[in-house]
Amino acid sequence: MSGHNFHHTILREYDVRGIVDETLHVADAMALGKAFGTHVVRAGGSRVCVGYDGRVSSPEMAENLMAGLASTGLEVINIGLSGTPMLYFSVFELDTDGGIMITGSHNPPNYNGFKMMKGKKPCFGEAIQALGKTANEGDFEVGEGGICEEDVFGRYIDRLMRDVDMDAFTIVWDPANGSLGPAVEAAVKRLPGKHIVINAEVDGTFPNHHADPTVEKNLEQLKAAVAEHGADIGLSFDGDGDRIGAIDGQGRVVWGDQMLAIMAGDLLKELPGAPIIADVKASQALFDRIAELGGKPVMWKTGHSLIKDKMVELEAPLAGEMSGHIFYKHKFYGHDDALYAGIRFLNAISKQGGNLDALKDGLPVAINTPELRFDCDDEKKFDVVKDVKARLEAAGANMSTVDGVRVQTADGWWLLRASNTQAVLVARCEASTVEGLARLKHALVEALAESGVSAPSDL
Repeated sequence: MSGHNFHHTILREYDVRGIVDETLHVADAMALGKAFGTHVVRAGGSRVCVGYDGRVSSPEMAENLMAGLASTGLEVINIGLSGTPMLYFSVFELDTDGGIMITGSHNPPNYNGFKMMKGKKPCFGEAIQALGKTANEGDFEVGEGGICEEDVFGRYIDRLMRDVDMDAFTIVWDPANGSLGPAVEAAVKRLPGKHIVINAEVDGTFPNHHADPTVEKNLEQLKAAVAEHGADIGLSFDGDGDRIGAIDGQGRVVWGDQMLAIMAGDLLKELPGAPIIADVKASQALFDRIAELGGKPVMWKTGHSLIKDKMVELEAPLAGEMSGHIFYKHKFYGHDDALYAGIRFLNAISKQGGNLDALKDGLPVAINTPELRFDCDDEKKFDVVKDVKARLEAAGANMSTVDGVRVQTADGWWLLRASNTQAVLVARCEASTVEGLARLKHALVEALAESGVSAPSDL
């Protein structure tokens, strides 16, 4: 059989992703379907779900992917236009042997890609590289599969509603013209309070703003709507609905780690002593808060697939990342569903006085940099981190090395890690004083300089 070569940039750590008609083509979707289907069939599976986001290129990608899957003998269940969390839900709900979501996530409109589940777990890392090898060798199973459509939308909304336990707030919701829009519109009709939904129409050109809620400039429209309606809370989502952002009634951003601290305040009353996981980019205030509430704070590697695996290992009921991926295993499936996380966030606010502004005021104020990302060659980025780590170890620094280096000093902490998804190094500093932050930044700049890397200008 003839093989298929993927562009070397698209088989990434957590997904397959590229620029449509440049690095990612419909032929890649077909080949990925054949390779993924082959792996599922050889593992004894027979059924997979497929969903796709609102990007212009997604329907054609879906058609080719499903044809590839069916050619291996699989029964392919097409759940249609959806957010990524609805695809994850369908794998559990329909008890299939895996699933693939066609999505460019929060990337610009000309990107697309595939997020995958093998069985009920994420497919990432070596498993993605193995798909590339199978495609390259052309070693595909051949069978008489089929494609059918299944409407799980109503069941998905019903499932979200099962855990609603909140006060009546005035809330502005911004699905950012992403594929979560229809689910947000359906959900708010069944929630207490007053709800205003902006940018609900699914539009793969993202006409109003970029669909990434972790970048504050993308929240300007939401802030204006919260002010206009005198709302208590604003919630925003990324292009495929697995990441959430929030603002309070004063228009202040409630960052991912702050949301997690508020959620932990509610959860640990129900599950005292439980482990709660956050990534290495999260504030020390979050880890301290979890401990103060009687929970077990766990610092882990950045990356939604890595966090999901760690949750299973530790049987953690809740986990989250600074990037807005929040995972509930408590009462749910352990995957990152931003609409479900939003509902649990609103529940948590309700159980702790009902005022998000006051809860935000009650969190410690840390002075920190945003996440700083700067270009560093893919071949070199891991070596730089290794080099810095070796020198710090020799100097006896107090640090965590679960993902890069996170160095703790009397002033606070600084982080340096290599991105798993881009040719960049990622850094962050956090202190309790302005002077402390300056010292941490200086230490980071020095550590980079000793490894021959010029620090970015915003450091």
